[in-house]
Amino acid sequence: MDTLTFLFLLSLIGCCAGQDILPEGPVDAVVGRNVTLKTLLDKPQYVFITWNYNDGSEQINVATLGPKGTKVGEPYEGRASINATTGDLTMTSLKSEDSGDYSISILSDDSTTRTAEIQLRVLKPVSEVVIVPNMPEAIEHNSTVVLNCSAKGSFLTFTWTNGTAHIMDDGKRLTIKNEELSSTLTITGVLRSDLVGPIYCTAANKLEKDMSAPFNLTVYYGPDTVTISPPSPPEFIQSGTNFSLSCSASSSPPATFTWFHNQQPMEVSGPVLTLKQIEEHGLGKQTEGYTCTAKNAKTERAVSSPAVSFAVMEPITGTTITGPTATLIAGNSTANISCQAKTGTVKTRTWLKDGKPLIASSRLVFSEDMSSVMISLLQKEDNGEYMCQLINPVSTDTASYKMVVNYGPEQVMVRGEGAIEVNEHVTLTCSAMSIPPANFSWKFNGTVTSVKTAQYTIVKAIYKNTGTYMCEAHNAVTGKTTTHTFNLSVKEEGALDEGLSDGAIAGIVIAVLIALAAAIGLIIYCRQKVPVESPY
Repeated sequence: MDTLTFLFLLSLIGCCAGQDILPEGPVDAVVGRNVTLKTLLDKPQYVFITWNYNDGSEQINVATLGPKGTKVGEPYEGRASINATTGDLTMTSLKSEDSGDYSISILSDDSTTRTAEIQLRVLKPVSEVVIVPNMPEAIEHNSTVVLNCSAKGSFLTFTWTNGTAHIMDDGKRLTIKNEELSSTLTITGVLRSDLVGPIYCTAANKLEKDMSAPFNLTVYYGPDTVTISPPSPPEFIQSGTNFSLSCSASSSPPATFTWFHNQQPMEVSGPVLTLKQIEEHGLGKQTEGYTCTAKNAKTERAVSSPAVSFAVMEPITGTTITGPTATLIAGNSTANISCQAKTGTVKTRTWLKDGKPLIASSRLVFSEDMSSVMISLLQKEDNGEYMCQLINPVSTDTASYKMVVNYGPEQVMVRGEGAIEVNEHVTLTCSAMSIPPANFSWKFNGTVTSVKTAQYTIVKAIYKNTGTYMCEAHNAVTGKTTTHTFNLSVKEEGALDEGLSDGAIAGIVIAVLIALAAAIGLIIYCRQKVPVESPY
């Protein structure tokens, strides 16, 4: 028997154990890569160091280090070596069958032997991490989604993440079951938020890990709350405008919409209901309710919106005022003014005169619907611009009418100088209140003159111009004539400049009397103060 065989047999017997030779195992390595089984020794004294492999039925020599170098067992030729300083065993190009228990035997020069064992696990690389769902698409609240994650490798553990957040087993809705080469995530009553991460599955062992491709599963949901915009439209909508109702709801896939009028279906689909469509259906003449229903073809859910109510109203257009066409004379005529619109429903009528509210009186009476006003008998104050304002909730329209009431002449008056000097220029002006404006004529001392204007002019007055001037104002429509007389006195030159005026004379007289009274008072005062000697 040669020495090597003897040592090998000695190592099988194991004279003494030494677990302080090797660290605790196992040691993990990856197929195709290298591994070093390290010892706890530092420059040990030995004659032989032997590493053996135990596959469970027999021991196979891996390598032996002795005085003549290292001898490698046949299965490990070219793949095994022993470090002469530490006794570490290095193996390259690992195979799955290299997994097992490895023992070291150290024969010292005193013929004592120490042995120890350590386990080597050769792991398959982590790869082919794939998520497979139990269904191609899911319905929120209704579906139970099962995601199976499979992978290749050894001693695998699995983790699930939604985006970057870990998915935890809550024992209720979310459960995770792990096996050697797979993991199953079960989501009961799936929600839309459960699978939007995306979802990742990670398989790992002590040495490696690999992540699946991002996984997304479509979860159909909705329709959720259905809303109409505007939620509170005006009570009345003007016909012919671009008003519309819009229906919306959160839904996947997008919902389809159907419109209802007073809970009866309309032949209108889509998220928008226009005023034109409402009017084309002959609707909107009264205040009525409109709703929309959103339906999801996948979830087969249908949800209705709250109702919105309004009526469609025509705007007021073509407002006109009609009034008397005959000539109107104050104190003699009656006027009926009427206000009407060509289109639209009138809710309120307001009357103005010259921009101020027209107020009913014993002479001015409105019709019950305020569409007309009767004035009897007309007075000159009734002249002016009349306006009617027609109002409904969607529009306002106005019209005006100017009424002319003929009257007069009234308050005829002549203005001018009553006294002038000979050769002076004088103009007498006659005025009168009258519609239409009055025609004027003049008489002098009862004799008709040729003057037919409002002014009577004397270029150079002579004594003969002294006398009574009468202005006659005539209204050709009312047929009335009114007169006013005026006395003119022509004096000689300087007559109006000599002497003082009566006012000035009166002032002077008063001043003189006051001065005289003051003097008399002073004399009396002085006489009382000076003593008079008695004659006796």
